[in-house]
Amino acid sequence: MQEFRAEDGARLAYRDQGDGIALLALAGLTRDGHDFDYLAHHLPDDVRLIRLDSRGRGASDWTGAASYTVAQEARDALALIDHLDLAQVAVIGSSRGGLLGMALAATAPGRLSGLCLNDVGPVLERAGLDRIGTYIGLRPTVPTLEEVADRLAAAMPGFVHVPSLRWAEEAVRHYVQLADGVGLSYDPALREAFEAAMAAPAADLWPLFDACAGLPLALIRGANSDVLSAETATEMRRRRPDMLFAEVPDRGHIPFLDERAALGCITAWLDLLRAR
Repeated sequence: MQEFRAEDGARLAYRDQGDGIALLALAGLTRDGHDFDYLAHHLPDDVRLIRLDSRGRGASDWTGAASYTVAQEARDALALIDHLDLAQVAVIGSSRGGLLGMALAATAPGRLSGLCLNDVGPVLERAGLDRIGTYIGLRPTVPTLEEVADRLAAAMPGFVHVPSLRWAEEAVRHYVQLADGVGLSYDPALREAFEAAMAAPAADLWPLFDACAGLPLALIRGANSDVLSAETATEMRRRRPDMLFAEVPDRGHIPFLDERAALGCITAWLDLLRAR
């Protein structure tokens, strides 16, 4: 684990492994770089995987609800690119990480060489966001990670045929065992930031997607996702007929990225990056 300082002095953690195509991995709302552990095992040798723990998550500093915004986190990602002295990176973004990727395409287009979106787009379904709102910032009521794993299948709608070992891996990656029970791997103040965003007027994010024009683009969707609808994915494909697309069966929000369909899409996208 390495670290750098953001523009406001916040200490942000990241993992940097491999050589070759610089691939910046940006995780979901309450997640961190561990979101990409499964994918990391399948990446070819010519990919340099850089995984950022956004502020308030993982090993990075907790900086308060007001700082947990897409705009700030996109600036943090750009600061990491600068810290690593990289002219360009390709971004793979899961959920909120994909929003950060689109924000970078709009605000720093010359710094991106491609974008792969994991179950996210310019329209986020309210039902899925409301579901996320039922648990964000709240500690599990069970005392052990084993019991968290036992409950994850029921708590993750849309996921089918997932082995119990995977849920055990998920529990370890996204929660921490404390003396007094199970804790969160992120700042509980994310709940306050989430509620503020939900209360604000809905923003039109299509210009962010349209800002990806010219970039090698890929979209992975969980077939049972309640956050990215099939209709939104269809419109994204209409606007970008060249966009690579995979729908992952038996998955909701978000696919793990080691599924056959997801890996096939990522492999084809990496081929486009190599061809540039």
